[in-house]
Amino acid sequence: MPESTVQQMTFGPLTITYDDSVLEPRPWTRAQSLWARKLLDDAPAGRVLELCAGVGHIGLLAVHGTDRSIVCVDLSPRACELLGANAAANAMAGQVEVVHSDLARLPLDEERFALVVADPPWVPTADIGRYPADPALAIDGGPQGLDVARACVRAAGACLVAGGTLVLQVGTPEQAAALAPDLEAAGLATAEVRALERGTLVRADRH
Repeated sequence: MPESTVQQMTFGPLTITYDDSVLEPRPWTRAQSLWARKLLDDAPAGRVLELCAGVGHIGLLAVHGTDRSIVCVDLSPRACELLGANAAANAMAGQVEVVHSDLARLPLDEERFALVVADPPWVPTADIGRYPADPALAIDGGPQGLDVARACVRAAGACLVAGGTLVLQVGTPEQAAALAPDLEAAGLATAEVRALERGTLVRADRH
């Protein structure tokens, strides 16, 4: 099996390293980082949690230049390895804790977070063949593209402090609308939905 080719890209002020075994960072997701960063100005005390972090670009940029620390969680061992390297390369190692875990195994009763950021896989399983360059693990969101997004919503509901916020990326406005019952069940209220160049952002606040 050929070795993965390591590449770098600029993501805001950060230099992000990735390879073809993980999902290539999408430049337009910088909007998610910037929205999260703005929300941190008025967020309650506490750390930030990033779910489905990949190589960490979204979460790292969200807390860059702040005194907030972040816990970054991903299922891929290689993504976690690159995430740790990216934190160190951007002089952020002291702010970042990397956790290799399935969302279902997170100890969500141990800490409450001020902000949760998540960019889960949101491509419906039947459509992942349209993206052969992307690892299936990183894009397969189940039949409707919402299986992992729903897991992120449940996790956020369990670990956000009162007044905390979830900033979640999904694929379409229709997917965002379909998550409304899940958000309500998790004790979260949709505050705003924004369209990206590709994808859709949902902000939901803890009641």
